[in-house]
Amino acid sequence: MTNLTYPAFLGSELTTEESNPETALFHVIPCPLEKTVSYGSGTGAGPSALLEASQELERFDGKGFPLEKGITTTASINCNQAIEDVMTELRARTRAVVEKGKIPVTLGGEHSLTYGAVMGVADALKKKIGIIQIDAHADLRVAYQGNKHSHASVMHLLAVEEGMPLMQFGIRALCIEEQESRLNQPHIHFVDGEELVTGNIQSFDLPDDFPEDVYITFDVDGLDPSIMPATGTPVPGGLAYYQSLNLIRHALKGRRCVGMDIVELAPFQDQWAWDFTAANLTYRLMGLVA
Repeated sequence: MTNLTYPAFLGSELTTEESNPETALFHVIPCPLEKTVSYGSGTGAGPSALLEASQELERFDGKGFPLEKGITTTASINCNQAIEDVMTELRARTRAVVEKGKIPVTLGGEHSLTYGAVMGVADALKKKIGIIQIDAHADLRVAYQGNKHSHASVMHLLAVEEGMPLMQFGIRALCIEEQESRLNQPHIHFVDGEELVTGNIQSFDLPDDFPEDVYITFDVDGLDPSIMPATGTPVPGGLAYYQSLNLIRHALKGRRCVGMDIVELAPFQDQWAWDFTAANLTYRLMGLVA
């Protein structure tokens, strides 16, 4: 079922066969969540802006043709309900996609949605999965502004409370509570933004015992603000576009991506470059998996 208020991802290029929900590998789930933003606003408009911009993508992503694996865009998540109910609905949706042998691609929306998306994938696979996170922030606060489902707490829920192994790339803004959490949890691994950028690091080996099945969560503020200013919490010193893709490409070697999300796009009115950047990033991530 496609929500008619949103265009289909890359709908301008997809053939009927490529967009068939029965055979498509990638199931795009718009989730316009904006409930716990704490600085700039606008993430609720992220999915629609990204999907609109995706109409301008080429079939060829520079490496291949990911859309030949099939891409279908599903109905959006109802984000007018309580955030706990949003998580329940998204969790059920990603679980259903994975149980069909497909890959959910959730478009945000704020980063808190990753909890529901990951838990649904884990439910379907009946095991813990590894999380690869690109982000400017650690998101490991126990709660933020009184909300455990805050965008600043999502990785605490997943990595600390649920025990999901976590690899963080690009962090450059965190509190002492989050730093202590990273150092005290042996299954949380990280290479921070300053080290990656100043060392021009393009690849990093995941630990040998990191799960084979991995989930990619890409917060667009992981990119440098010169590349992606359209986000509510920009932080200087971020990753370059191709650097972030190279890090993920290397991390996926020998592993299977079972889900992904692209979050925290907060569009600027009448400025489409950043929406297109997010759409292109999404398609390139599909290409790394396909």
